[in-house]
Amino acid sequence: MSSGRSGQWGRHRPDRRSTAAASHPTPSGASPPRPGAAPQRSARPSPQPPGTCRLPARGRARAGAGMGAWRTPWASWAPWALWVATWALAVGLEGAAPRATAVLLEEERPATFLTASVGEHVVFNCQLDFPHDIVIPYILRWNKGGRTVFSWYANVLTADEDYIGRVNLVSADPRYGKGSVNLTSIRETDSGWYECIVFFPNRTPSTRRNGTWYHLTVDAGTLLAIPPINQTTLEGQPAHFPCVTKDGSASVVWFKDGEELSTVTALNSRYYINPEGSLTIEPTDMTDPGEYTCVVTNGQGDRQTASAFLNVQYKAKVVYSPRERYLPYGRPGILDCHFRANPPLTNLRWEKDGFLFDPYNVQGVFYHRNGSLYFSKVDESHGGHYTCTPINELGTQGPSSPTEVIVQRAPVFTVTPHNLYFRKSGDTLELPCDAVDGSDRHRPSIVWFRKDGLPLPRDRVTFHNGNLTIQNLRDSDGGLYQCVASNEAATISSDTEVLIENAAPRAPYNLSAISDAGSVTLRWVPGSARPSGDYSVWYRPVESSEWHTMRVPTKGTTQATVSGLNSDRSYEFMVVSQDQQGDWMHSKRLQVKTKGSPAEDSSAQEFRSPLGSLQKAGPPRNVSVAPAPADAGWLVTWEPPEVGRDAIKRYTVHWSEGPDDTPHGRADTQETWVLVPHLPEDASYVFQVVATAHDNSAWASEKVALHVAGSRRMRALALGVAAGAAFLALAAAAGWYARRAFQRRAARAKEDGY
Repeated sequence: MSSGRSGQWGRHRPDRRSTAAASHPTPSGASPPRPGAAPQRSARPSPQPPGTCRLPARGRARAGAGMGAWRTPWASWAPWALWVATWALAVGLEGAAPRATAVLLEEERPATFLTASVGEHVVFNCQLDFPHDIVIPYILRWNKGGRTVFSWYANVLTADEDYIGRVNLVSADPRYGKGSVNLTSIRETDSGWYECIVFFPNRTPSTRRNGTWYHLTVDAGTLLAIPPINQTTLEGQPAHFPCVTKDGSASVVWFKDGEELSTVTALNSRYYINPEGSLTIEPTDMTDPGEYTCVVTNGQGDRQTASAFLNVQYKAKVVYSPRERYLPYGRPGILDCHFRANPPLTNLRWEKDGFLFDPYNVQGVFYHRNGSLYFSKVDESHGGHYTCTPINELGTQGPSSPTEVIVQRAPVFTVTPHNLYFRKSGDTLELPCDAVDGSDRHRPSIVWFRKDGLPLPRDRVTFHNGNLTIQNLRDSDGGLYQCVASNEAATISSDTEVLIENAAPRAPYNLSAISDAGSVTLRWVPGSARPSGDYSVWYRPVESSEWHTMRVPTKGTTQATVSGLNSDRSYEFMVVSQDQQGDWMHSKRLQVKTKGSPAEDSSAQEFRSPLGSLQKAGPPRNVSVAPAPADAGWLVTWEPPEVGRDAIKRYTVHWSEGPDDTPHGRADTQETWVLVPHLPEDASYVFQVVATAHDNSAWASEKVALHVAGSRRMRALALGVAAGAAFLALAAAAGWYARRAFQRRAARAKEDGY
């Protein structure tokens, strides 16, 4: 059968075929085994197969002689009866084997030897084996020096006085057996032999000689005799941490969570250290739990430390309760109960207006896991005075003070500013704004901001009943402003724009950057131009004279990221804005160096790639620019490089204007064509296609020139010529008609004359 067993790391398993008990190396009253000594084995008969019985030689001889010499009737069946009785006894013993409890091992393994220093901890790993691998009730005992120092039964751990607070059963861990225990705060007196024994109280017999021996050697050191042990106490009661030194002249310093105790203000006047170095905290507070460490130092500079934990338990208590709580009408809301509890909370009771408030009986109200009330849709019926009472295993310190829940509606604007204001420098401007909450009983708070983040000129602004007045307007006052009205329920806002007439345009400024290995993110502050204008980013390597451009796709944004850059390389950046008149204004240049790429894996690997991917790529070929179908712009096409086309990550088309190659636009694509929108007429442009590889290396094609003629003037001239021709044709037709009419009248007159 399977038996209760003990051993280490699962190697101490019984032989399930064994049915005889072997003696243990250390029975009660006997000395423990010597280290390395061979285990003793009790004499036992060799196991027999079921249904057989082996008699002593003398008995077998006599039985044979008796049967051969005497032919009496009883002599003929007596051997068979004896054989049947023996077989029945063997079968009965075999059937009873599963009910045996603690069968000893055929071979006992040597004792386990452990070593620990004073103040440390050690785990005694004791494996248990149950009949048919089914856990049944058992009693676990650990003996030392002939007495039980700690035992476990039915989830109750009992420890000797010297081990209280220092020993615990190891929680479920696949590395340790069910009988394993953790001994903490090791002392010198803990040295010695320990025995792990298991009993099955519901079996007969409850146990046989079984168990595993462990020997603990404590490295005492030269300073610490008794280290501190873990403490659990009730709030208000004292907590005592021993720290006894061997050397009376050694100094002892205490720490809490790594901070010297003398600097912990929460413990001031509530702790003292006795002459031997032990710490006492009286009275304890719920803020005291933590790790306490004593550091012992002698005159020679030798140092030894030991730590223990303090756990302070108390009744559940409310630590904070607001007088008022505003919840938004028609929206979700939460009412919290601010409490602390150790042991953890077991129940939380709410009351409203003096009556029990059970969320399970109120539609639309639910419990959160922390006990808070959750209102899925707040309405007027949820207003009132609420109290909460937290409860744990120790009880409660009472309910919270009442919190008045006020159901408040979101604010509503009664006056808002116009969308746009035009003013001259030196004028005074008043921006109106006013709001009330939905119930018209409270006035929300009203605050004005500049949307570009700049502060308001406090020496020239005044606030009155929600209105903002700016005196002696300056060019810098132009921009977007926002009026924000808020209460405890919601926040609303209204925007307006101020434009200063005849104000000089200003380029973007305060340009800043954040670099990465292959990209740079730029941020800027818009100038006096409207923030909703267009922006472009110009950039180039510092050693290059050619600028690249990137159009910011979102209007009004003040941030852009330029990607596809080489790592560990310096670039120059500018932000260009376009004002209402179409003029471009450049910010100051900003030089930024990209970060280096992460270290590449240098481990040896086999690298396989398509043919040509390891070859150096070349520039795009046969670049051409032609009018797009349906007058949709200009179509730029090219052919990929002759070699290394698989290494190309993208193509970038740049086009610039004029003899000075002023950047006009760019477009990224993975195709071999790009559609460029309509270009301004009467201008010359230069197109170039750049191929960028996966390693960010780039190759540029030859430049292609394009002249866009002034088709508008040509169309106007053509229309003029056509109109003139039409006029001449009309005049000729009129002359011909008049001549025919004259000829008819002349002929008619001639006929009348005859």
